[in-house]
Order: sequence, then structure tokens, then C-alpha cells
Amino acid sequence: MLQNRKYVFGHTFWQFTGLFVFLHVEKSIFTKNILMLVNSLLLVLGLTVLIKGADWMVRGASALAKKYHVSDLVIGLTIVAFGTSAPELVVNVIASSQDFNDIVLGNVLGSNIANLFLILGITGIIYPLVVQSSTTWKEIPISLLAVVLLFLLANNFFVYENPLISRLDGLLLLLMFGLFLFYVYRLSKTDTAPKEVVVSEMSLFKMIAFIVIGLAGLVLGGRLVVNNAVKIATILGLSEKIIGFTIVAIGTSLPELATSVVAALKKNTNIAVGNIIGSNIFNIFLVIATSALVSPVVYNPVFNPDMYLLAGGTVFLFIAMFTGGKKKLDRWEAIILLLVYLGYTAMLVAKEI
Repeated sequence: MLQNRKYVFGHTFWQFTGLFVFLHVEKSIFTKNILMLVNSLLLVLGLTVLIKGADWMVRGASALAKKYHVSDLVIGLTIVAFGTSAPELVVNVIASSQDFNDIVLGNVLGSNIANLFLILGITGIIYPLVVQSSTTWKEIPISLLAVVLLFLLANNFFVYENPLISRLDGLLLLLMFGLFLFYVYRLSKTDTAPKEVVVSEMSLFKMIAFIVIGLAGLVLGGRLVVNNAVKIATILGLSEKIIGFTIVAIGTSLPELATSVVAALKKNTNIAVGNIIGSNIFNIFLVIATSALVSPVVYNPVFNPDMYLLAGGTVFLFIAMFTGGKKKLDRWEAIILLLVYLGYTAMLVAKEI
């Protein structure tokens, strides 16, 4: 009898223990799913605020510059150009200040690869992209130079130290950015039909409000993106690189994607390639440079294959200008770009899972 009671007691004890463990595991999974959902929503919110903040800041600053008779050329080269790279720049400055080095590099390299393979791929499939002569002979080679220079600096080919993008490297990249701006300025001055920058008319109070709210949106959105991207990576057990390379990079490239797709649908694609290549140059010479000046960026050689892909894609784009339609990205070439992007991204994600 006593043995039976002991058996019943022991059996009941283990049942309760099993139930407790089961409920604890279920609670952990439920909590993890809730956290994942909240972080994902905050990341989307951050990207939305980030992109809208950049748009408002550009509109306010452009209107203010126009009010004081600043030329369209200067507005286009400074305020508008900065606005297109503002999402990547703000995300990287915040990530760099918090030593999230893989997000710094993943964001820029991911954005550049998305620009080159995804955006040009989608846009070129919708409508073949005509490329300006200056883009073919100057801007595409400059873009390749930017990738090669970043590769050499990051891997410390010039000094015998651990892989690092130092503040001195950042200054060198920033110098290259200044030279590129000077090139664009000279190119724009010789343009026989310069395009007028469209600027909204608004009161002085509204201009200042747009600038202030836009800057606040950039900072708030950038913090939401970086912090929640890191949390999502932690919950899923993924690296910061893959989150920066995919979600953050594609998110910060959404303005370029939307603009390029709309232009393709309107069959107005004569400057699309130039804008994408210009954005890639900005991201390396300005965004990486600024990130390194904020805090030296520790370079992980795992990003080298991404550099090879970016360089190879740039060379492919240059060669494509001389195959099929001259100075044109044909549909079959755009399909190759898109398939390479989808395949490479799928391979990276598969390695993480």
C-alpha cells in the first residue's frame, strides 16, 4: 500500500513537473514571437520615419535655399544629393557610434548590391535603360574605383595591421568624395540642358518646420532601425551582417527603387543608371567615410565576397554598354542582374539558417 502511494505520488510529481516545463517552454516561445513581432513593427516604423524624414528635410532645405537665390545646380549637388544618401548615412552613423560594425558594412555593401543588381534589374526588365556617355566612360569606372579602394583600405593592404577602416582611411574616402562632387559640378556646368530642381513654395516657418521635423525623423528613424535590427538578429540567431545586408539595406534603398520603377513605367529612364551609380559612389565615399570618422570600423573579411560581387557587377554593367543595344542595359542583361541578386541573397540566408 505504501509502495503504491509512493508510486502515485512520484508519478503525479513528474506529471506536474512535465506540465510546468511544457508551459514554461510555451511561454518562452510565445514571448519570443511577441518580441519578434514588436521589433519587426518598430523596424518598419523606423524605416518609414527615416525615409519620410529625409524627404521632408530635403523639401524644407531646398525651399529655403531657393528663397535665398541659391542656384538649382548647387541645390541639386548638395541638398538633394545628400537627401538620397541620408537614410544610409544616419543608420551608419548611429551603428558606428554603437560599434555595430557589421551593420555599418552590411548596410552600405547591401545597399550598393541592391542598387546595382535588384533595382537596375527590376527597372531594366520593365523598360531597357539608356545610359549617358559620361556614365559609361567616367561614372561606372569611378564606381569600380570606389569598390577597389574600399577593399584595399579595409583589408589594410597599405599597412600591416588588423583589418580596419581607420579615421585616416575615412579622411581619404572623404577627399575622394570631394573630388567626385567637383567632377559632378564640372559635368553639370557643361550640360547643355540642365534640369531645373523642383522646389515647393512654402512660408519661412514651414521651411524651418520641415527641416527640423525631417532631421528629427532621421535621427529617430535611424535609432529605431539600428536597435530593432540588432534585436531581430539576436532573436533569430542571425548575424548582424545578414540583417544589415538584407532588411536594413533594402529598406534604406526603397526611395531609389520607387523612383526608378516609376521612371521605368513612364519610359523616362535615361538618367536612371547614372543616379544608381552616383548613389553607390556616395555610399562608399561619403557614408563609409563618415562612419569611420565617427568611430573606426573593424572590418570582417567575411565581407570580401560581397566586394567581389559588387566589383564584378560593376564590370558586367560596363561591358553591357557595348553588347546588344549600344549604351543600353537590355532586358536580358537586366534579368541576369536580378537573378544573380536573388541567388546570392538566398545563398547568404541559407548559410545563416
